[in-house]
Amino acid sequence: MNELLNLKKLPPFSKIQPSDMLQAVELIINESRQMINELVDAQNSDSVSWETFIKPMESIGDRLDRAWSPISHMNAVVNSDDIREAYNACLPLLSEYGTEMGQHQGLYQVIQNLNDKADELSLDPIQRKILQDDLRDFKLSGVSLSDEKKKEYGKIQVRMSELTSKFEQNLLDSTMAWHKDLKSESELAGLPESAIAAAKQTAEANEVEGYRITLEYPSYLPIMLHADNQELRQEVYTAFSTRASDQGPHETKYDNSKLMPEILELRDRLAKLLDFNSYAELSLATKMANSVEEVMGFLQDLASKSRQQAKNEMNELIEFARDEYGQEKLEAWDLAYYSEKLKRKKYDISQEELRPWFPENQVVKGMFEITTQLFDISFVEREDVDTWHPDVRFFDIYNKNKSHIASFYLDLYARKNKRGGAWMADCIGRRKDGLEIQKPVAFLTCNFNGPVGDLPALFTHDEVTTLFHEFGHGLHHMLTKIEYAAVAGISGVAWDAVELPSQFLENFCWVEAGLEKIAKHYNTGEPLPADKLARLLAAKNFQSAMQMLRQIEFSIFDFKIHNNFDPNNPDQIQAILDQVRSEISVIKTPKFNRFQNGFSHIFAGGYAAGYYSYKWAEVLSADAFSRFEEEGIFDPKVGKDFLIHILEKGGSQEAAELFKAFRGREPSIEPLLKHSGINT
Repeated sequence: MNELLNLKKLPPFSKIQPSDMLQAVELIINESRQMINELVDAQNSDSVSWETFIKPMESIGDRLDRAWSPISHMNAVVNSDDIREAYNACLPLLSEYGTEMGQHQGLYQVIQNLNDKADELSLDPIQRKILQDDLRDFKLSGVSLSDEKKKEYGKIQVRMSELTSKFEQNLLDSTMAWHKDLKSESELAGLPESAIAAAKQTAEANEVEGYRITLEYPSYLPIMLHADNQELRQEVYTAFSTRASDQGPHETKYDNSKLMPEILELRDRLAKLLDFNSYAELSLATKMANSVEEVMGFLQDLASKSRQQAKNEMNELIEFARDEYGQEKLEAWDLAYYSEKLKRKKYDISQEELRPWFPENQVVKGMFEITTQLFDISFVEREDVDTWHPDVRFFDIYNKNKSHIASFYLDLYARKNKRGGAWMADCIGRRKDGLEIQKPVAFLTCNFNGPVGDLPALFTHDEVTTLFHEFGHGLHHMLTKIEYAAVAGISGVAWDAVELPSQFLENFCWVEAGLEKIAKHYNTGEPLPADKLARLLAAKNFQSAMQMLRQIEFSIFDFKIHNNFDPNNPDQIQAILDQVRSEISVIKTPKFNRFQNGFSHIFAGGYAAGYYSYKWAEVLSADAFSRFEEEGIFDPKVGKDFLIHILEKGGSQEAAELFKAFRGREPSIEPLLKHSGINT
């Protein structure tokens, strides 16, 4: 029996076989195509209605989403050759089907008829927005193209799905293929005990003696921050910064160099087919920002306001390394190490020393307490749920009336064959199905160190902030009250506003009232001592201008390669990155660095010509949080307003309207600069 064919409940992960995946997707697509064609044929302009057309269309789409979600997720968190093969075989089918539906003239006409009859049918504002979004998306899918151009569009989409998947797989394989084994603990001098214990545990898990360093972030970062051995830092930095490239110690079979120009060329061709000047323009068709000029102006303005302070921060670091350690020249693999030393000197605080106060269970409990106080919800862990790994936890969310409203999986630890980074993905979306409400379910995934020996999982403050970020995305997905799948949760939200709830929630990791709930010693239960708390908060904006410029560098690079792409110049990616760095960065990057080869956000994720969204949404989140600062961090009215105007509304209204409804005015850049400690 194929478990993926008619999922009505949570995915039975232990029963899902790789051999089921392609079979299920093929069958569901074929049946969906037939049902949609029959549905379209049954409509006429006089009898068409929301109930007879949109509702059954929603059910058809939900069935495919419910099957594809666990397949895609398993490919990311328990990757194997069999799962990867099945996943890759599904991609062209999904791409072809998506293109076919996006260019389906009959389907388009029915939606157009419904939109034309909106007044006659007394459609509500949400239904009208869904139809208008659909019509926009039809046009972006090439519904108006000639038959010849439609075929070209379809071929481009299939090839792009293959390339972006290959990009992600090369990055994962390159990351997993490299390791360094060390015989003696003395070679790890400077590393905190937790990192040494983790390296020993990794070695034991791979049946080797000594200590193993990998390129997974929980292993990589402690080396860069703490290893006294400069040669070791250089070796690990080189391996990490050249992943999936022709540089460094990696096998060339994982090289993404040839994939990137082809991805950009295909995106450029797609944009031109649809009468846009560039893929950047095409990208903005579904975002809050109105034009290429507006985005570039926004980024340049932030850069100009941050650059002098960033220069000062860099000069301070150079002088410190020279005066205190006799280090005359700072290389790329020295920056994090000496920054950590400088931070320690200025604030007498480090991420590692804070770990004992951030044990997993307390952090999760505190996060729940904060969101309970803000949004009047509660959480109950459930242990009878089938998951993809024993470390995965599962929680149900209840509203103030004690009614179950949503659920989520929590997968916190790094492990072999799991994609790096942290993310939220939807398992099930909210919608009204007949008389029932289908409740939303989310996947929340991170890559932190798990328990070591007898110690529980102990997080750094940075990791706690990452968890809050992803949980903010999860709340956006799960607390929606919208009953239409197309605009419930994060669906239908402008991409440059989708980071608002996630970045907003991070703020509670940086205020005393929030830290009181999440920081308690794993052994004694004691809160974070007052002196450590004061030093942590004082260090919040350490090198904040340098970090601001780093994100702006990524954003401008992304936007430029998608706005000024020249298909006749395959070397332009590196050239544009070098140019942006020369204009923006205060840090000199080694020539061998191939950051772009691992920039999966834009080459394999949803952030192509949209990486600026992080900064755009950070303006919104900082401004939103400033209202809490003005009226009370846990003020129940402000929390309720954020719930009602942002989290519950999903994509049912334009993001700018929702923000103004919450804040009472247009967004301002000033709170972000203030929160970042950047003086202008």
